[in-house]
Amino acid sequence: MSFLFTASFSVKPKSKATVIYVNNELKIFQSLEKDLADKIYGYMSRVSFEAKNGNFLSFFPDDINLLIGGVGKGLVNLAEAEKWGNELYKSMSKAPFHTIAFSPEKLEDEILQGILLGATLASYEFNKYFTKKKTISPEVHLEITGIEKKRFDEIWKSVKAMANGVHLARDLSSEPANILYPGTFAERCERLKDMDLTVSVLTEDEMEDLGMGALLGVGQGSIRESAVVTMEWNGGGEEAPLALVGKGVCFDTGGISIKSARGMEDMKWDMGGAAAVTGAMCAIAGRNLKKNVVGIIGLVENMPDGNAQRPGDVVTSMSGQTIEVINTDAEGRLVLADVLTYVQKEYNPEAIIDLATLTGAIIVSLGKEYAGLFSNSNKLCEQIIQAGQKVSEKSWRMPMEEAYNKQLASHIADMKNIGGAFGGSISAACFLNRFIKNNTPWAHLDIAGKAWSDNPVTSVPKGATGYGVRLLNQVIDDWQPINDGE
Repeated sequence: MSFLFTASFSVKPKSKATVIYVNNELKIFQSLEKDLADKIYGYMSRVSFEAKNGNFLSFFPDDINLLIGGVGKGLVNLAEAEKWGNELYKSMSKAPFHTIAFSPEKLEDEILQGILLGATLASYEFNKYFTKKKTISPEVHLEITGIEKKRFDEIWKSVKAMANGVHLARDLSSEPANILYPGTFAERCERLKDMDLTVSVLTEDEMEDLGMGALLGVGQGSIRESAVVTMEWNGGGEEAPLALVGKGVCFDTGGISIKSARGMEDMKWDMGGAAAVTGAMCAIAGRNLKKNVVGIIGLVENMPDGNAQRPGDVVTSMSGQTIEVINTDAEGRLVLADVLTYVQKEYNPEAIIDLATLTGAIIVSLGKEYAGLFSNSNKLCEQIIQAGQKVSEKSWRMPMEEAYNKQLASHIADMKNIGGAFGGSISAACFLNRFIKNNTPWAHLDIAGKAWSDNPVTSVPKGATGYGVRLLNQVIDDWQPINDGE
């Protein structure tokens, strides 16, 4: 992948532009000639520069182009470093700072990594369908000096791998549905074989033989064949893998229970969970993580033709449980039901985390600040919440009580695919929980409010966010075995 922001190691920077960073007390964290330092101090004093984190000031003494960046009390965590990197990228987008030298010798590795990642993620653009290329910002480049090349290379490799994963997820979610449908999505997953991932695709005939009636029922109204894609990363020896599961409804009309026309174009990103899992597997492979992980995504289109599933139909899931389809627009849980069963039977995973743009109800509950988190394991929840706090991909745990579960009772089948009029995200999670067997630790992330951003925030431009890629990677980085049978 190409980035608008790049970085490289340099012994002697070629650029005449330099960035330095100062704290609230206007202490400069870089060795400078006294005459230049005095000029900088005088300039900051004259313009009453407040060195808050992310505040940047341009200065042009003599023949030097100088960019001064405030770090507040100091960059003490990944989130603050990313914010600084985000604002650095914006400043570098303006002439004459497209190429700039930076000496981070006094910064810890995590902080430098955060700066580079913040800048790289902020530079993302999806502009492939403009006949006249629309570029928000020019390409910019950071020359890193004052540290060992080996140290820089290790940090930059990790940053690029993570950015590749996030950008892949954003690309997938941004593609229109006439370009990205189950078959072409599967083809893009197969490209990851070049990264030593083992990728396989189940066809509709194979899914029928497996009894995946819930998933196949969703896709039967589309001329596009459904698919299930598995991506395996074997970096951890003989241990059971961690399973990442994604909902991949490449376009969701609602089926016979058709959605209103207004805003239906947004349903091209109803595969945000599958995009996150695919991007996460890309980053896992790029970072060469020492953990066994399997990513599995169910890919369908939910369309309303003469062969489409009807309200009132009964389907038999791979688990053998029967489902009365009350609302064909509650389709994502039907896809996940069979994929969850499949991953348990084939891989016997240590734990399962599924991601899905599952319900509008979760946006009513939490807005667009948090993903909804549902789980049968307190310890797994704790790990996901803590990981999310580190990488600014937050989740909030929601209840799963028996009262919500009872809403799924059907008079002709084992369950309905929707509950009552209220608590829709909770009854949806209760539905999924019925397909988790043998007390396998499981967590469901409803990311309907997080997969797409209406307004840009730090490191996340407007549009597809790639939410989940970094969260899942951080969970794996910090993984603690869950073996208490919760």
